[in-house]
Amino acid sequence: MLATATTMPPEETWTVPATGMPSFEQLGLPAPVLRALEAGGFTEPFPIQAATLPVTLEGRDLLGRGQTGSGKTLAFGLALLSRLAGGRARARQPRGLVLVPTRELAQQVVDALVPYAKALGLTTAAVVGGMSFNRQAADLQRGVDLLVATPGRLTDHTNQRTADLSAVTVTAIDEADRMADMGFLPQVRAILDLTPRDGQRLLFSATLDGDVGTLVRQYLTDPVTRSVAPPTGSVSTMDHHVLHVDTAAKPRIVAEIAAREGRTILFVRTKHGVDRLVKTLRREGVAAGALHGGKAQNARNRAIAEFKEGRTPVLVATDVAARGIHIDDVSLVVHVDPPADPKDYLHRAGRTARAGDSGTVVTMVTAPERRDVERLTRLAGVRATHTDVAPGTAALTAITGARPPSGVPIVEAPKPAQAPRGNGGRRRRGGGNGGSGNGGGYGGNGNRSGRPNGRRAA
Repeated sequence: MLATATTMPPEETWTVPATGMPSFEQLGLPAPVLRALEAGGFTEPFPIQAATLPVTLEGRDLLGRGQTGSGKTLAFGLALLSRLAGGRARARQPRGLVLVPTRELAQQVVDALVPYAKALGLTTAAVVGGMSFNRQAADLQRGVDLLVATPGRLTDHTNQRTADLSAVTVTAIDEADRMADMGFLPQVRAILDLTPRDGQRLLFSATLDGDVGTLVRQYLTDPVTRSVAPPTGSVSTMDHHVLHVDTAAKPRIVAEIAAREGRTILFVRTKHGVDRLVKTLRREGVAAGALHGGKAQNARNRAIAEFKEGRTPVLVATDVAARGIHIDDVSLVVHVDPPADPKDYLHRAGRTARAGDSGTVVTMVTAPERRDVERLTRLAGVRATHTDVAPGTAALTAITGARPPSGVPIVEAPKPAQAPRGNGGRRRRGGGNGGSGNGGGYGGNGNRSGRPNGRRAA
């Protein structure tokens, strides 16, 4: 364990130089990566990329802070891949490591970096819970240059000796504050202890205090700190609204909002609440999908894919998705149940207005919740417009685009019949198991990739 610093390094807020935003070539990226960026239509780096890449490409440790959707994936991903270029991984010994808090984020990091890894002749793989351990062990055995992992599953692999971290030369820890919130930091520390003491470490976090600060002091050596945005909800392209609703009218208001045009995420407090709301919306004719931690991984992947592809324009989710999904063109985020704390508000809100796009964030509030929500938005640094709304009102339509749902139920496609058991036939193995949560859910108590051509890299 390293313990080279006793205090946090001074934080430097990066601004665009007077000469303008540097190009990807000026940042020092290898030629194959530059060609891949051009092929993807990426014309200009985002500030977090311009601020960090010159430092990380030199091999310095880095502490990075930027709002969600600011382009952090390519900021650390291009650095790691460029640093690994020209080498080759041995069996079970990845050379680069990215630690993330959720399965969804792990897969999306891999998806975002694959084009650049291929351009450099490097291999990538994801190691996460909910997927086949043996298949992951086989991938590791073949040799992985850049491994993206959640702490729990990677710990399983190191304990079973299917992964050896002694050859890791550079490690990135993404969303370290979320790791702390989820109780992962002991595993993160144990994983870092298995990597070389002199390895390069990059840490990205929305906040740099508390347990995250302790992690920095123990494991980063003379880090450079770069910040491109304050840790608040003050994003110029994001509008915040608090809608005051009557408790009895709330379900109808939710249905009208969900029936709007455009990609929408509805956040609900509990797993049961998500499932109930999805059933209600589908009965009303709204194509909605569910995402929460009780779903089997294949069901979670399917829900994200259908949402991303537009087959289900509404995603109903618990906070598992607040940092786990990174999908462009989400124009509206709705806190159906108000979040528990300012961090949750900001991470939910960060699903919209990503990478320079505009978006709207709406919090639905009943009378008993008003005082708590006023305090929450104040602590989150959010200035929200407060409006009283009811079903069918002009104000509701103006803010959210709400409209009456069709009322034609969406019927699930029939599932294939299972083969009968007995009479000498084999039993078929069941698929993944779903799950359920505690609490009353919706109303109860109780997860970076490319941009369209001509835009900057996200």
